[in-house]
Amino acid sequence: MSKLNEPVLPGTGRTDYERYLRTDELLSLQKSSDAMTHRDELLFQTIHQTAELWLKLACFEVDDAISLLRGGEIWPAIRLLRRANGSLDLVVSGTMMLEHLAPWDYHGFRGGLGHGSGFDSPGFKRTHEVSPVLGTAFRDTLERRGVTLMQLYRASTEHEDLFQLGERLIDWDQRLMHWRTMHLRLVERIIGGAVIGTQGTPVEVLGKRLDTRYYPDLWDVRNALTAEAHTSPERP
Repeated sequence: MSKLNEPVLPGTGRTDYERYLRTDELLSLQKSSDAMTHRDELLFQTIHQTAELWLKLACFEVDDAISLLRGGEIWPAIRLLRRANGSLDLVVSGTMMLEHLAPWDYHGFRGGLGHGSGFDSPGFKRTHEVSPVLGTAFRDTLERRGVTLMQLYRASTEHEDLFQLGERLIDWDQRLMHWRTMHLRLVERIIGGAVIGTQGTPVEVLGKRLDTRYYPDLWDVRNALTAEAHTSPERP
């Protein structure tokens, strides 16, 4: 056998693939079959554990994008924000796997969650931390360039980098709203919409948080542009 098939990295895995990705540890993080109270616990854990990984990557990219913006490097920041938004897309698509969880089957292991709630998700909490900071970095970038939001969106091609940056923030905000909305609908699909959650919070309360917007100014500028277009003689 070729020596290229022999592992050279430190670790206990049989191959370098296993050692680099630490698959022995990763695949042991889910309940074993004999520890499960219901077979669908593996589905539930897989959905949420992978979501935490993608959220970790998403916020990691946003953190670096913020640093780049502070250093005046706009296009590199845009590249990372695109990757962060792609990570959120995978969180959304992965969460959709909850459609495969039947309501009564969920109750077969719900008691094993204790007081666990999606509000306690480290990745979810991290999005709350990085999102406002990203907004501040964006506004500071506009200020350094001497461009207002209205000027930017009236003449986007004159400030293409800033326009693309603003749109990536809208992407981020929109994806987070979409994720929250979809998650609530899936919760209602599984346990109902007029019930109490694992932390004693009524499910309908979650609906009041769906439209949280980190960048209201970027949403409001659309309203201002539409109002201006309706009164401008240069617009039909």
